[in-house]
Amino acid sequence: MKFSYIEDIPTPCYVVDTGRLEQNARTIHHVQEETGAKVILALKGFAMFSVFGALKKYLFGTTASSVHEARLGREEFGGEVHAYAPAYSDADIEALLPMVDHITFNSFSQLERYREQVRVYPKPPSVGLRINPEYSEIKTPLYDPCRPNSRLGMTCEQCKGQSLIGVEGLHFHTMCEQNADTLERTLEVVEEKFGSMIPQMKWINFGGGHHISRSDYDVERLCRIIQGFCKRHPQCQVYLEPGEAIALHAGVLVASVLDVFEASMPMAILDVSATAHMPDVLEMPYRPLIRGGGEPGAKPFTYRLGGLTCLAGDEIGDYAFDQPLKVGDRLIFEDMAHYTMVKNTAFNGVPLPSIAIHDSEAETYQIVRSFDYHDYRNRLS
Repeated sequence: MKFSYIEDIPTPCYVVDTGRLEQNARTIHHVQEETGAKVILALKGFAMFSVFGALKKYLFGTTASSVHEARLGREEFGGEVHAYAPAYSDADIEALLPMVDHITFNSFSQLERYREQVRVYPKPPSVGLRINPEYSEIKTPLYDPCRPNSRLGMTCEQCKGQSLIGVEGLHFHTMCEQNADTLERTLEVVEEKFGSMIPQMKWINFGGGHHISRSDYDVERLCRIIQGFCKRHPQCQVYLEPGEAIALHAGVLVASVLDVFEASMPMAILDVSATAHMPDVLEMPYRPLIRGGGEPGAKPFTYRLGGLTCLAGDEIGDYAFDQPLKVGDRLIFEDMAHYTMVKNTAFNGVPLPSIAIHDSEAETYQIVRSFDYHDYRNRLS
C-alpha cells in the first residue's frame, strides 16, 4: 500500500486497503471455483465490518467463536454463519440457534448435552464435531491446537465407542500461516485416523491457517488436494475458514514518534503499544516490519521502539533507519490488518487506534471509526 497522505492522517491509525482485500478474496474465490469448496471468513482474525462489502461477493459467509461474532456475521456479512467454541453455555446455545447454519461441538460431553436441543429446534443448524488428529507442523506452542494435552477437539482414541447420532460434519484446525503441502500431510493423517467416520458425514471443515493469498502459496496444489478429497468422499462438502489470508498485507498501522532520548541505547517512544495494539508481537513473539526500517545496525541510526503503556516489556523491537528519528516522525508498521483490531485492549487507558479505509485509485483515506474516553469508560463500571 502506497499513500501520499502520511503526514495528514491522525495517529495512531489502522489503514486498510480495500483493493488489496479484494485481490486476496479473488485468489480465494478461484479456489472455490476450481474445487467446489466453500470458503468462509474467520472473524477471530479480521472483523472490520465496514469493508465486508468488498468481501461478501467472493466468500460464502463467516465463522464465529462466540455469540457476538456470530451476530456480527449474521447482521453485517450474511451468507452462511458457522460457530465453534471450546465450550458453550446454555445461554450461548439459546442465542446461537437462531443465527447459525452450522454449530460444531468441541467434545462428546457438550454434544450429548445439547444434541437434543439442537435437533428439535424448528430450523436446526447442521451439527459438527471438532477432531484432533494429533498432527501439526506449528512450531509455536501458543498457536498449536495439537500440542500435548490440547483442549481442542477429540482424538481418534476419544471417538471410539461414542455416538455420532445427529453429527453431520467434522472440523479440524491444525495450521497457522502454512502452505498447501502442510495440509496435504495433515489430511493424510486425518483420513488414516478418522477414515471410518468420514463416510457418515455431509461436510468437513479443514479449518484455517491456510496462507492462500501469500505470494509463494501453492494455490494449484491446494486445488488438487481438495479435488482429490472430494473424489474420495463425494458426499462431503469441503469448507475452509481462513482469517489472516483474507487480510494479508491489506493494512498498516501508522504511528508517531512522541519522544527520543538516550539510555543504554537510543530510545524512541511511539503513540502505539505492542501489548495493547499489536499483542502478537509479544505473544508469539515476532518482529513486525516497518517501512524504511532495517535490522539493528543495518542502517546508520538504530533505536529501540517503545510502546505507550507502563508495562516494562511494552517494546516493539530494535530498528535501524537512514535518518535520525525525531518527535513527530511517522512510522508505518506493515501487515497490521489481521489479529490486531480484533485483539486490541484499552490497557492503561491508552487510546485505541482509529480505523481508516484507503482508496488506492483516488489516493485518499476515510476515517470510519475513532475512539475516545467514552469508549474506555463504557467498558468499565
